[in-house]
Amino acid sequence: MKKNGDSGGFVLPDLGMRLRHARLAQEITLKQLALKVGCSESLLSKLENDVASPSLAMLHRLASALETNISDLMAESWVADSPVLKPDQRQRKRFVARNKKGGIELENLTHHHKGSLLQGNIHIIEPGVASDGQIEHHGEEMGYVLEGEIELALGEQTYTLTAGDSFYFPSNVPHGYRNSGKSVAKVLWVNTPVTF
Repeated sequence: MKKNGDSGGFVLPDLGMRLRHARLAQEITLKQLALKVGCSESLLSKLENDVASPSLAMLHRLASALETNISDLMAESWVADSPVLKPDQRQRKRFVARNKKGGIELENLTHHHKGSLLQGNIHIIEPGVASDGQIEHHGEEMGYVLEGEIELALGEQTYTLTAGDSFYFPSNVPHGYRNSGKSVAKVLWVNTPVTF
């Protein structure tokens, strides 16, 4: 895993190749994809060549435009050897905040395999760090705050949640979050269909 500061994230193995493959499978040019996701052709070229890495919001836009999901773009393995994942077997993906002061880490609780309908992660959010704006997509989401405090934004409404609070919303509602506390927040987050 290679760190890159150009766009506030970490480059994951084969992500660029998978982006290029998905784009070519859709038979669209860099320019067409750039228009769909609202970014420059130059940035897309950097992403496809693993010179830069996308933010969480950019990954959502790319996956949607390419008619796939983040899990398929980033999964290191599509086949599970066992239905059980021990703590040392769980993959973690780290995304650095735009201001480079802290980040968000996703710890996968479910195996990645093509055709999955359900996915669970633990979102580990450092103090003051927020998701990259609000996103919306197909599906449903629910979560449970394990530790700390977050502000969950659903459309125009913002909710303050602390350990023990849970939430549910349809994923087509614009949503985002921020760690509003002074310590690391951990949120068990489940969504369907697979997103990350």
